[in-house]
Amino acid sequence: MNMLEAAVLGIIQGLAEFLPISSSGHLEIAQRLMGLQADSMSMMLLTVLLHAGTLAAVITVFWEDWLDILKNLFHSRLLGLLILASLPAVIVKLGLKAIHIDIDAVFGGGFLGIGFLITGVFLLLAELFSHPGKHTAGKNVTVKNALVMGCLQAVAMIPGVSRSGSTTLGGTATGLNKHTAIKFSFLMSAPAVVGSLILEGKEAYDQGAFGFLMENLFPILLGIVLAAVIGYFTARAMLRFINRVSFAWFALYVFLIGAAVIVLQLTGTAGFPPISTPFS
Repeated sequence: MNMLEAAVLGIIQGLAEFLPISSSGHLEIAQRLMGLQADSMSMMLLTVLLHAGTLAAVITVFWEDWLDILKNLFHSRLLGLLILASLPAVIVKLGLKAIHIDIDAVFGGGFLGIGFLITGVFLLLAELFSHPGKHTAGKNVTVKNALVMGCLQAVAMIPGVSRSGSTTLGGTATGLNKHTAIKFSFLMSAPAVVGSLILEGKEAYDQGAFGFLMENLFPILLGIVLAAVIGYFTARAMLRFINRVSFAWFALYVFLIGAAVIVLQLTGTAGFPPISTPFS
């Protein structure tokens, strides 16, 4: 992987992590179109490391919230809600691992186009629930909000399904306004990324994928830095303008991306695998 390829991936991660369009899905598309040749475990490690860049952005944008958590570690309501929201994905991931089911293997790259279409539906529903006059007063995250958003975060483990789009749907559907739902969704990404760094990083290490990291250390570092910087400005922009922007525009975008991916899958272009589902 060269510096240009790493820069492209870092920019994509920085933008797509904080827009409800599936950063992991976009990274997979970019990797295939650029012809990056590496085993799946190395690509998974690269994706996790790029997410670490946007984790830095989340920590920086919401530094006051994190500082408040540290000051009131054992009495922080926000920390309790974040832990609660993280539980569904942890339970699903560990449960599937216990019965030797790999969600990426079950869905695989063949589900990517369909995953984008699911994201589009989620975003249209999120916009419907956040329509003026409906749930516009919800500014405080409750246990119910956190649990529903957490359950939808677990759904977003499916390739092409946006984590922020899914969790925002969970928030607006249970009474939060757009801004609060998006903010809590961004905060939820921190424990999710830390968990991925620990679990998937260990798996990558056990399978020797760290050789890929050492061979491409400087390009990967560039990608991480760009993901952090671009992510910082994207997150701030989303928080500032989210009440003025309809989720329908993001839905239209992911519908088009999903359709394009399906065409690539049908034609086998750039090594895109055929369309598949867990039932096929």
